[in-house]
Amino acid sequence: MRYFYVLWGKNEMSSNEVCLLLGATGVGKTLLMKRLHNILCVQFVNLHGLGELGATPSTLPTVGTNLTDLTLKRKKLTVRELGGCMGPIWPSYFKDCSSVMFMVDSANIAQISSSCIQLLSVLSAEPLRSASVLILFNKRDMHCTMSLVEVKSLFRMDDIIASATQPITTLELSARSGEGLQEVLSWLESITVK
Repeated sequence: MRYFYVLWGKNEMSSNEVCLLLGATGVGKTLLMKRLHNILCVQFVNLHGLGELGATPSTLPTVGTNLTDLTLKRKKLTVRELGGCMGPIWPSYFKDCSSVMFMVDSANIAQISSSCIQLLSVLSAEPLRSASVLILFNKRDMHCTMSLVEVKSLFRMDDIIASATQPITTLELSARSGEGLQEVLSWLESITVK
C-alpha cells in the first residue's frame, strides 16, 4: 500500500530528487516523516518557524513504502520510506535515489549490530557510491544504557565514515519530542541545492 503526503503541488515523481529513508522496523521512520510534514505545513501556514509540534501522531509499522513530497527552498524532494521488513529488497530502490537517510534506534542496544550490518550493506551498494548519507540516531529522549558516544563507538561510526565513498553526516534526534528535526530539514535543504 502506498501513502502520499503531497505539499504544494502535484506529485511528479519524475521531476523530483528522491531520498530513501531506511532503517530497521520500529526505529521511528514514519514518525519522523509525519513530524517533518507537520513542521513544513506549520511553516507554510504561519511562516513563524517550528511552531507547535502538537500531539505525537500515531503510526503503524510500514509494510511497503510511504512516499512524502517535500518542498524545500523551492525545490521538491520525494522521501521514499521503505519498511524495515523490506530490507532484502531495498537494493531494488537504490538506482532511483540521490540521497539516503538511515535511521537507528539508539535506545535499542540489541538492534545496534544488525543496524550496522544493514548500513554497511547500503553504503557498499554501487548505485549509492556518491549519494549523500544522513545517519540518524533516534529516540535520544528515551533512557538507555549507553550514551550517544558509546552507541557511535559500538556502531564504529569513525571507521564507517573514514572508509565510505559517500559524504556522511550524523545527527541525534527524537522524532517524538521534536529535538533535532530542524537539523534534519537543514540537511535535506542542503542536498537539494546541490
